[in-house]
Amino acid sequence: MPKVLISDDLSPLAKQIFEARGIEVDQIVGLTKDELIAKIGEYDGLAIRSATKVTKDVIAAATNLKVVGRAGIGVDNVDIPTATGAGIVVMNTPFGNSITTAEHAIAMMFAIAREIPMADASTRLGKWEKNRFMGVELTSKTLGIIGCGNIGSIVAERALGLRMKVVAFDPYLSPERAVDLGVEKVELDELFRRADFITLHTPLTDGTRGVVNAAAFAKMKDGVFIINCARGGLVVEKDLKAALESGKVAGAALDVFEVEPAKQNDLFAFENVILTPHLGASTNEAQVNVAVQVAEQMADYLLDGAVTNALNMASVSAEDAPRLRPYMKLAAQLGGFAGQLTETGIKKVVIEYEGDAAQLNVRPLTAAVLEALLRPLMDSVNMVNAPTVAKERNIEVSEVKHDREGDYHTLMRVTVTTEKQTRDIAGTLFANGDARIVQIKGISIEAQVTDNMIFVVNEDLPGFIGNLGTILGSAGLNIATFNLGREAAGKEAIALVAIDGAVPQDVLGQIRSLPHVRQVKHLKF
Repeated sequence: MPKVLISDDLSPLAKQIFEARGIEVDQIVGLTKDELIAKIGEYDGLAIRSATKVTKDVIAAATNLKVVGRAGIGVDNVDIPTATGAGIVVMNTPFGNSITTAEHAIAMMFAIAREIPMADASTRLGKWEKNRFMGVELTSKTLGIIGCGNIGSIVAERALGLRMKVVAFDPYLSPERAVDLGVEKVELDELFRRADFITLHTPLTDGTRGVVNAAAFAKMKDGVFIINCARGGLVVEKDLKAALESGKVAGAALDVFEVEPAKQNDLFAFENVILTPHLGASTNEAQVNVAVQVAEQMADYLLDGAVTNALNMASVSAEDAPRLRPYMKLAAQLGGFAGQLTETGIKKVVIEYEGDAAQLNVRPLTAAVLEALLRPLMDSVNMVNAPTVAKERNIEVSEVKHDREGDYHTLMRVTVTTEKQTRDIAGTLFANGDARIVQIKGISIEAQVTDNMIFVVNEDLPGFIGNLGTILGSAGLNIATFNLGREAAGKEAIALVAIDGAVPQDVLGQIRSLPHVRQVKHLKF
């Protein structure tokens, strides 16, 4: 009989579900790290929220652990790479608290618009300052939503019901999906310029960190309101402080902070700032939803091997797993490569399977491509829900199998059509199972994917390679491999350079400034 430990405060329904399915369960809340390490070896499953930290040391001691289930979205408290290496499936419940978080953002918007917490405190002191608290109406105001995915779309729906105008910035929001939602899709600078209220609903990634900063505030209307119930770090707090002091920002409502728990913060001193302690998912309904979902998902996996909402595993049968494993790696590399190069909304994805690949069960491969393609801006996407996410965003996904065998015995090709361009990338497997990129944008190039790579598109003219090598050498960046391809002499060329380490932004800027360079990207895998 499988045995599960619930180490955080979950709804009692979670324990009831495990027991009803015949799974032995212990609920022990408040374990120290050492206590958890001492006990975890007894269990096949670990159900958590955010308090339990599943670190390398915990995983090393978890000799029988098969699955970690996070009741909620964020898995910052789980070392997913280490869990993956140990063969432990990590699941979450990405949709269980979406409505609750969206409603909290709407509530915060109302509260800051009408200064409700401040008026409440004043009234309790017997001041009756009726003329002091002159709020603003939401009706006819423009709400700018940064990130119009699952939560952001719910916020948009509620705001439209309040007769607000809604503009949204989301690179993955298709024009068709925007029409369905009733929002106007705009670029980020235009959102900053037009919005009376700005609310954030995007994950914290390298691309979104500090998205609301001093430069952004300079583009906004005077008297704008800022609401952040997504992730601390999206808003640069020192820049928000300066914008509040100058009057550029009329008020802010924050549920998340750069450092949590936020026991001290310069923003605490402002009367026109509303602060809550990361309450976005804190309703009875949400807590029940995520607890029930995580218990059901974990029980399904432990008893039947079914995988739902896994962050590090596709839905693959036991029979297919050994054969699919190298193809899954190739699919993730192709999708990740295309996703990191995509900067505008995706309209269509075509995944082609040729030769040996065409004989496989390609559904998990397609899911792996989509997961890696969408992940750069959507931290809750996984190989299970990626097809659903793509469908919700009106991304047309096609699988094409070719019986023919071309230059390679097996080939996968991913073609992504965005609002501005179509780009394709193809890869193969060598006899030893090693994955290789063999074509980008129709240009032949052979490259092995590494942790850090620089992708450069340039005109094929003399001097480029030397200049690029000089910049990297001067920055102390060692080149592991250097792969080149070109359309024709003097035409478009591609360089794919593997680097031993991360590439600083100033180095990328120097490369962009080279003559005849059209595009530069730092790719991380």
